Amino acid sequence: MSCYSATLSAPVSGVRMAPDAYSPFEVYKPMPDRLNGDPTQSRSVEAAGVAPASVKTSLLIIEDDDNISTAIEEYFSRAGYTVNAAPDGIAGIETATRNRPDVVVLDLMLPKMDGLAVCKELREKNPQMPILMLTAKDDVVDKVLGLEMGADDYITKPFSLRELEARIKSVLRRARAAAATNDGDETPIVRGNLRIDPVRREVTIGEKQVELTPKEFDLLRLFAANPGRVFPRKYLLEKIWDYSYEGYDRTIDSHINRLRAKVEDNPDNPQLVLTVWGIGYKFTDAE
Repeated sequence: MSCYSATLSAPVSGVRMAPDAYSPFEVYKPMPDRLNGDPTQSRSVEAAGVAPASVKTSLLIIEDDDNISTAIEEYFSRAGYTVNAAPDGIAGIETATRNRPDVVVLDLMLPKMDGLAVCKELREKNPQMPILMLTAKDDVVDKVLGLEMGADDYITKPFSLRELEARIKSVLRRARAAAATNDGDETPIVRGNLRIDPVRREVTIGEKQVELTPKEFDLLRLFAANPGRVFPRKYLLEKIWDYSYEGYDRTIDSHINRLRAKVEDNPDNPQLVLTVWGIGYKFTDAE
């Protein structure tokens, strides 16, 4: 089901509702700038000044609302992207596994398998795949849950297609910057039996390789490269996510908990990633 169906009980700013039916793309003719926006805001990609991508970027849209999916597909196809769409969670996973897109736009509420479960499975299959989550719920809990499941960013409906494009470009820049370290000559970080290879983006503890999500890896690398330095939560949000998630400190705590579960001998009594109460976290400076 569409995320929009959950919002019909009360008018939402920026959403137009027909007297007898709800049509989120009432004004789509055929290229709106703002979904659910004023008809005067609808314009073509050429009029909006959207530059075609110099290199074909593959985009997968996992969205059960045909109007939304079509609008996104047309916009990004005209902008030079290769676009595929899937109408439900299971089809989305199958398409992502088969085609390995550069970036996924994932709706939170989907038939057959919800967006959070899809995000988690995609992360397990491909930890590096950038995922941007769509949600009609303007609720901190939903946004935090999406980030905790591995989404790189989120955008709340109704949204501007140009804002969506900007967000997509942002998560792609971060992913490509991380991948660019594969061509670098960066020295592995060794702390006791923990070894972090920035070039391969691999983590091993003793002889055991540890599977981390991109965000978990970036957090651990930042901590281990600066033992003893205290990192406030706000800094970590801005540094690792490259976006100001004001008020969403809980997502940092959740990522730290999952990271500890993977790298600590006893996550309940961490010896590597330490809490600095009231401030944030640091990596142990003990020898």
